[in-house]
Amino acid sequence: MSTYVYAITRASQELPDSLEGIGEPALPVRTVRSGRLLALVSDAPAELRPKRRDLLAHQRVIIRAGACGPVLPLRFGGVSPDDETVAAVLEEHEGSYLERLETLEGKDEFNVKASHEEEAVLYKVLSEDAALRARHEANRAAGGGTHEDRLAFGEQVARAVAERERADAQLIEAALTPYAAGLRRGPESDGWLANLSFLVERDRQEEFSAAVRALHEEHAHLRVQVTGPLPSYSFAEAG
Repeated sequence: MSTYVYAITRASQELPDSLEGIGEPALPVRTVRSGRLLALVSDAPAELRPKRRDLLAHQRVIIRAGACGPVLPLRFGGVSPDDETVAAVLEEHEGSYLERLETLEGKDEFNVKASHEEEAVLYKVLSEDAALRARHEANRAAGGGTHEDRLAFGEQVARAVAERERADAQLIEAALTPYAAGLRRGPESDGWLANLSFLVERDRQEEFSAAVRALHEEHAHLRVQVTGPLPSYSFAEAG
């Protein structure tokens, strides 16, 4: 039977007495050891699909193991042909895995996504650009202006907002990076001007949270969403 892999940790690390993994009924989690490393694994179900129950079970194994010390979490769906193959991978990458585990010691991941409050950012770009504000006032005085006037004004506003998005992404990164031990930039997507993952030492997490609150208080046009503490998925690989 194939082997499902949840996470990798040190062989010396204590683990919870019993862990239940994915599957229905839940499959028992066991360990595969090689040298100074071990992997948390279970049998892989015959049909592996990202059902909510299994996604939560996968996450729960990683969180419970991570409460005992650093782990390298694998994302849902990691299947190996068998335990022997898992052990061979641990042996091949022992040095780099141990280095990553050392880096993650005493730290958690926080994901920060940011967007603009639409009305607030429009007010901000108009208040900061005298020429744009003057054009807005001229159009309004002319009953909205011609179609061409409105189109040109809309394009100018869109460019100003895009520039503000780039500036605010840099602002958020600069404001939070001093409180983190690591940073990973996530993929860009519509709706977010920033998608950042920070690796934060546990004794600095209150400072990090205070810095996020300061962003809210000092920049009313920003909407900042923080998720964490999380398993350190973004920092499990070197880079």
